[in-house]
Amino acid sequence: MDATAFGPEYYTRYYREYARQNPPRKLRFYARMVERHAAAGAPRRLHDLGCGFGDFLATLDPSWEICGSDVSDYAIAQAAARHPRGVFKAASAADRGVFPGAFGVVTAFDVLEHVADLDAVAAAVNGQLAPGGAFLFVVPVYDGLSGPIIRALDRDPTHVHKWPRRLWLGWAATHFQVLEWLGAARYLFPLFGYLHLTTRLCRRHTPAILVACRKRA
Repeated sequence: MDATAFGPEYYTRYYREYARQNPPRKLRFYARMVERHAAAGAPRRLHDLGCGFGDFLATLDPSWEICGSDVSDYAIAQAAARHPRGVFKAASAADRGVFPGAFGVVTAFDVLEHVADLDAVAAAVNGQLAPGGAFLFVVPVYDGLSGPIIRALDRDPTHVHKWPRRLWLGWAATHFQVLEWLGAARYLFPLFGYLHLTTRLCRRHTPAILVACRKRA
């Protein structure tokens, strides 16, 4: 996808409620999942692919070295201004060598559905991870009981992969060791705030999934 597609007008049109769609409790949940799957002895260094405005990175405690990349120059400028603790660069999720050195964790929250060459992303992530490093990602899914609703509500033309969860899990298992996966239900109710629930029991019918993986030895 052309990087120019993700300028200020993209966020205004499709994510005008960006802050409300990324409330602190949701970002803290992601941070807890990072801590849950970070390998003992791996670098406490994290690269967030498609970091947007960098708000998730800011929830990690100071023991983490935080880096973020995004194809959007606009998003990177916002992230650098808001979170000077981090290091931010404009780059695609499939770019290798964006930051020197190895990472204990790489994350990609609501990013992979935008990237055409997913095998290139997997190769880039594996190249960045230290031995035993973890890769966590969240993607929307278009199957299960919620599938027809998600297809009807999805107006983002930059979503190039509208996959069912079995394809995402298959892709992950091809390139990584899958540790666990959870279902996620999220929706912004204008009058009541943002719903964000995760579940193992109903994970085959939620509108999104979170997958935690590890780099293979």
